[in-house]
Amino acid sequence: MYLADSRSTDARGTRAAAAPDTPPVRRRAVVPSTVLALGAVSLITDVSSEMVTAVLPLYVVAGLGLSPLGFGLLDGINNGVGALVRLAGGHLADRGGHRHKLVAGLGYGLSALCKPLLPLAHTLPVLGAVLAVDRTGKGLRTAPRDAMISLATEPAHRGRAFGVHRAMDTTGALLGPLVAFAVLRATVDGYDAVFTVSACVAALGVLVLVLFVPRHNAAPTDAVRPSPAPDAVRPSRSPEPSRPPALRDALGLLRRPELRRLTVCAALLGLTTVSDSFLYLLLQREGDLPAHLFPLLPLGTAASFLLLAVPLGALADRVSRRRLFLAGHGVLLLGYGLVLSPWHGVPAVLAVLVLHGTFYAATDGVLAAATASVVPDRHQGAGQALVGTGQALARFGCSLAFGAAWSLWGGRTALAVAAAGLAVSAAAAAFLLRTGDETAATVPEVRA
Repeated sequence: MYLADSRSTDARGTRAAAAPDTPPVRRRAVVPSTVLALGAVSLITDVSSEMVTAVLPLYVVAGLGLSPLGFGLLDGINNGVGALVRLAGGHLADRGGHRHKLVAGLGYGLSALCKPLLPLAHTLPVLGAVLAVDRTGKGLRTAPRDAMISLATEPAHRGRAFGVHRAMDTTGALLGPLVAFAVLRATVDGYDAVFTVSACVAALGVLVLVLFVPRHNAAPTDAVRPSPAPDAVRPSRSPEPSRPPALRDALGLLRRPELRRLTVCAALLGLTTVSDSFLYLLLQREGDLPAHLFPLLPLGTAASFLLLAVPLGALADRVSRRRLFLAGHGVLLLGYGLVLSPWHGVPAVLAVLVLHGTFYAATDGVLAAATASVVPDRHQGAGQALVGTGQALARFGCSLAFGAAWSLWGGRTALAVAAAGLAVSAAAAAFLLRTGDETAATVPEVRA
């Protein structure tokens, strides 16, 4: 996981002499400590978030008696509201040198403050408002967090770094439903207890961010600067003036063809990506699973994601991040086909969950790494936000449409329509991304 720090050696293995005033050349870790610290924060926060996510569909549909359309509205809030503030979060993080940690911390803190309010939300408007604020926090933190990972990692290793982070994040997603299941079984007022424990865990995640995530990120580079001759005179250079990125600079990133194509494809595929909650509801009904086992369904997705995130991230660095992203949606389409097939029962449910986790391992961190490769360092927050916003807004629309289609036609027919749309979207995305591929080099600055 780490590359040992070392100085350059000669052919006999002895250290080469360096100029007295030249600092030792260090090889940077493949997965820097910043990535591991952020992974720990995400792990803890995801335990909290997935505790709520695991029980929310059943709580809303069975506990509060809302229709699939009403749940589709809530699920759309989960995906869409955060997208509306993600651009603002990325832009604020890019302004003023080292605001990534500050903006991310505000996002994590806002989500943590919302968790204690969930037991008080018993109607659709109140629950929707609480979830909207919670997703606002997620929207604020996502782009700065991914920007910190990009800036702390060498470009050639970003796929692996994002894979490690997503694996740690998914460990939390694996533990969250288990904790929710245990709390539901051990308490009388199970849902309120789940929400309360979730709030305590979220506060711990904020504390870890404040104490262990460094504020500064070293600029990535693949090149090792040669040592100057001992008698060389370094010319004096005056620092070039730099202004904070303006909002029009962030929006101007879409003038870059590679980023524009990536954003369009992420949005196009997001329009036909059924949310996890709807997929789990369909699996529970098609597989005739008892209601108390419902919180365990995300475990299959999380376990598959955890096992494959790092290998597929490393594969993306060696092969092609964009092609792997498209292949992941092909795997998701296969999962939809299994849900619609005559094969039912526990084995079929497990197979769908494995394919679902593989889809996330091949797309989530891989898309962030692909984005980082086509965006200048000073705009990493805004670049990640642009692609993430396009994808999140598309998934918001998909949740609303799928909830309405389920109410009108039933779950199986709605999924069949979504599967057909995903096949068409994947073909269109493959056509748009057919030219060239992202590079591992740092993108030069181009003023918008």
